[in-house]
Amino acid sequence: MPSKVSCLYLLTVVCWASALWYLSVSRPSTSYVGQLNIPIRKTSKTNKNSTFSNIRTRSLNPHDFGYLINEEKKCEAEPPFLVILISTTHKEFDARQAIRETWGDESTFPDVRVVTLFLLGRSTDAVLNQMVEQESQIFHDIVVEDFIDSYHNLTLKTLMGMRWVATFCPKAQYVLKTDSDIFVNMENLIFNLLKPTTKPRRRYFTGYVINGGPIRDMRSKWYMPRDLYPESKYPPFCSGTGYVFSADVAELIYKTSLHTRLLHLEDVYVGVCLRKLGIHPFQNSGFNHWKMAYSLCRYRRVVTVHQISPEEMHRIWNDMTSKKHLKC
Repeated sequence: MPSKVSCLYLLTVVCWASALWYLSVSRPSTSYVGQLNIPIRKTSKTNKNSTFSNIRTRSLNPHDFGYLINEEKKCEAEPPFLVILISTTHKEFDARQAIRETWGDESTFPDVRVVTLFLLGRSTDAVLNQMVEQESQIFHDIVVEDFIDSYHNLTLKTLMGMRWVATFCPKAQYVLKTDSDIFVNMENLIFNLLKPTTKPRRRYFTGYVINGGPIRDMRSKWYMPRDLYPESKYPPFCSGTGYVFSADVAELIYKTSLHTRLLHLEDVYVGVCLRKLGIHPFQNSGFNHWKMAYSLCRYRRVVTVHQISPEEMHRIWNDMTSKKHLKC
């Protein structure tokens, strides 16, 4: 009889092989965004915003999307010290697997409980949805809500993560929100910044703080229409490539979002919610929202680095874990 582990491994190989074959084939584009007739794993019903029933005024953004895939029991056994929320897309199989095998491995620090989750919306491609469903059944680290997964819906994806923490993991101490092309120096993050042996902070938010204003050029990726955001300056906000906050802030931002007009620029929108809450994000130079040339000593000093491929992620992680004896 083959072991459970070998079966899972075989299923993983088949899943990835199918994914690579699928992505290598030219496929017709589609603009269809209606309900997809695909088999979806049944999850327990959760009342719309049941955790937030004390809000009596009418919501601008009710965020009443149902969960297509959920991991509601992730935090039941023991409240984690850190929840990692990783914004990803359906085709990023290799990136997710690289994170699972490197800095996102929940078992890296035996004395510090970490929960890692990948955040997704619904694809307009039924095959990609089925692949993510299979991946979820193997790894149990994916959460999907029933909105279309797109660049303009990144804000919904982040709010989904905030809602999940507030609903299913309210006793966590800290949350890291990041992307799937980010390398995270977990030792720096956990032991130098968050410090498990110290009293947990409240109303805490830190990352690479940006002070800027809206771009009115329609050709820009970050174009902001004047009628959507008329002000000439944004409130201070942290780059969406990576920021950390105390878990109490997840519920505060989520509640605030229900009554705050949505903006498609996710990191700006979170900054708008923080301003309403009177929470000022702290600047931390360890969070880098750009590509940084690799050197062991340089990467030991940072918390996050942007634009890291799955291959680079493995190489950096192996280097940092195998050369701890080297001094800079």
